[in-house]
Amino acid sequence: MSDTAVAPSGPLGKILTPSRASGLRTSGTTLASSLIAVLIALAISALMLFITGKDPVAAFTTMIDTAKNSDKLLEMMRRATPLIFSATAVAIGFKMNIFNIGVEGQYLFAALMAAEAGSHLSLPGPLHVAAILAVALISGAAWAGISAYLKVRKNVHEVISTIMLNYIALSFIQWIFNSFFRDDSVEGLNVKTTIIAESGWLPDIVEGRLNSMFIIALIVVAIFWVVVYRSRFGFKLRASGYNATAASTAGISATKMTVIALLLSGAVAGLVAMQSVLGETHAYGPSATPIQLGFAGITVALLGRNHPVGIVVAALLFGFLDSTSAQLQLAEVPNSIVKVMQAIIVLTVVIVNEAAVRRANVRTAERARAELAAGGAA
Repeated sequence: MSDTAVAPSGPLGKILTPSRASGLRTSGTTLASSLIAVLIALAISALMLFITGKDPVAAFTTMIDTAKNSDKLLEMMRRATPLIFSATAVAIGFKMNIFNIGVEGQYLFAALMAAEAGSHLSLPGPLHVAAILAVALISGAAWAGISAYLKVRKNVHEVISTIMLNYIALSFIQWIFNSFFRDDSVEGLNVKTTIIAESGWLPDIVEGRLNSMFIIALIVVAIFWVVVYRSRFGFKLRASGYNATAASTAGISATKMTVIALLLSGAVAGLVAMQSVLGETHAYGPSATPIQLGFAGITVALLGRNHPVGIVVAALLFGFLDSTSAQLQLAEVPNSIVKVMQAIIVLTVVIVNEAAVRRANVRTAERARAELAAGGAA
């Protein structure tokens, strides 16, 4: 997707909004290269199935049949919902040239805090839901704020701090859950926090199939697009990420933008598990709350090129592939091929898009040389 925007006038307008394709990497070019990459990935996956003695035609036929099933399409959207939040959180950091690998710890911490707070609140329906979401946003931002502090005050790289904070979060969550928040009235292994009152539940769009968190995810993506691509703040964010030194000449504080970017990224990460907390289990539980969604979000963000539309499409694609796992297993095709396909798709998209960008850069340089030569001759 296109990463260009119109620069504001005044001092900020003196900073070009750069892209690796020098403004020539249009949405159409990126879309075409991504589609080519997906086709290449499918071909490689088919070859791998054939080499391992499986029928690639049967596998792809099963996938196509799955796409015709309305229930599976709803499952695709349900599975895509947390991926949209996770990928958006990662993309916010990428726009500031920050690699937030801590989404996993941020959303799990936010899920526990939001579920526990929600179980103690007694409010009318909409206010109850809004309060729980607010707690999730604040909790995710607070956990990400630790990395922000370490980066701007102690010069600790965010990759190191966010990775370490993932492990710290898992241990810290386990401790406070077992010590303070666990509902002892629940027997068995599926322990949880106290169930949230029904006023704090988010309704389903389709009963038992798709929760309204999907709509909220689309709203968050739309806000991300407006803020990052159509606002002065978004221009400052991207300018600082591309070249902090150049941005500082226009009065943009890279330190301030780093803190804001990490806090916003953490806040969005706090919403990743809200589909589970508000729409499915209505509580937090070590075995009830989905895990690994933070790392999956990095993959989706890379596949979607950190663009809002790309993120939604990539999340739906991954959601669809995940929804086909059961059908593939019934067709005697190993469902692990889904994860293999996802990995191959990301790799091919990155490689093909990089090749397209370099080709565009070469063509731009050749055109510039031709224009300069023509001007010199004149």
